[in-house]
Amino acid sequence: MHVVTLAPGADLSGFRAAARRLIASSIPPENTVWQTEAPSLFGADLAPADDPPLALPRAVADLIPMVVPHRDPERYGLLYTLLWRVVHGERALMEVASDPLVHRLHRMRKAIGRDLHKMHAFLRFRREPGEGAERFVAWFEPDHHILEAAAPFFVDRFRALTWSILTPEGSAHWDGALRFGPPGRREDVPDGDGFEAGWRDYYESTFNPARLNLDAMRAEMPRKYWRNMPETAAIPALVRAASARAQAMIEKEPTMPAKRDPVRAVARMSQDEPDSLEALNAVIARSEPLVPGATQAVLGEGPIGARIAFVGEQPGDQEDRQGRPFVGPAGQLLSRALDEAGIDRGEAYLTNAVKHFKFTLRGKRRIHEKPTAGEVSHYRWWLDKELDFVAPKLVVALGATAVLALTGKQIPITRARGPAEFGRPFEGFITVHPSYLLRLPDEAAKEVAYQAFVDDLRRANAMAA
Repeated sequence: MHVVTLAPGADLSGFRAAARRLIASSIPPENTVWQTEAPSLFGADLAPADDPPLALPRAVADLIPMVVPHRDPERYGLLYTLLWRVVHGERALMEVASDPLVHRLHRMRKAIGRDLHKMHAFLRFRREPGEGAERFVAWFEPDHHILEAAAPFFVDRFRALTWSILTPEGSAHWDGALRFGPPGRREDVPDGDGFEAGWRDYYESTFNPARLNLDAMRAEMPRKYWRNMPETAAIPALVRAASARAQAMIEKEPTMPAKRDPVRAVARMSQDEPDSLEALNAVIARSEPLVPGATQAVLGEGPIGARIAFVGEQPGDQEDRQGRPFVGPAGQLLSRALDEAGIDRGEAYLTNAVKHFKFTLRGKRRIHEKPTAGEVSHYRWWLDKELDFVAPKLVVALGATAVLALTGKQIPITRARGPAEFGRPFEGFITVHPSYLLRLPDEAAKEVAYQAFVDDLRRANAMAA
């Protein structure tokens, strides 16, 4: 019998290392005991080893971090049984929803998802009293070990603040860097602050007595969270007065909405449109990302009146961090290819169809996620206005997402590569995105594809001349 001892809570890295070690040693689940810092009854753990990562289906890899935080003491054993079966031939096991193991793990994942939702929705920060820099503290009692999984959400939402989240099992602290510490106490959180009165007034003003549903309220906002939420102090009085307020609304004489002049409204809208690239960029920079997570909007770069404009897909990790387009690995490859094609990058205009970085978080890595057609459509107006202000002679679409943004159509690159008609005042050219070249596994194929990419850029340069 082999014993694996993991840290209390959600020890994701420890589980991954132990699972690789056990599978490399061909130790089946029935010969394995999982524990969290408890005395062993069966002897010592396996000796540490530097085993390679497991090649797992995407569905399995995504499931593991969503089950490890569960409070069920059998979670590690269940996950290791899943890995063992997948590695030993059942690659499509996650598709068998009727399998008892898969069904149980799915239910555990849903429980973690619900707990994360409750923490995101019901956690309330309060300002610590005192002089000096502002600091905010919140208390929360999750059902599962989700603190580390939930903390990045609050980093993204409250990046400019200094805050701490205290729970009975641990604490998270943000002051420009995210740190985790020992458990906290509810007594360490202020009872209230000046902001809460205004928040209660807002909650009361948006409360609709005609749609009161106590069962739905209890299901969505369980009573265990009430004492940490300032707005809940107003709920009993709002419920008691709901019937009378609803009746008063029914009896009140209806009023006709004020008429608006559509001609004046349209004229006002046209006046509100940005009248320069700088004004457009200010609008883009102020706008929230369609998909939360991006650090900032990444604006286009280059001179107005550039002969050639290059449109990519969306910013990557480095672009999001630096706030400039095409500065990551794909951008460096593009710069090299432009130089070989005789195009001065400083005289070209570079931008993206989508202005914010969309990603999936895996551990500490932000993995690029392709934007959907709806997200491309959301940003299309900005791209159209941007190209109107730049007024290039030629626009080069780098990849299928850029083509979709410029034409509104899904067009295979292999079929449309070369000169293209975008139905715009400028000429068009379609080629691959440089990130495609980076993904090619074979070096010989990569070199051939790179030379073809440089040839495309030479042709585009000749067209713009």
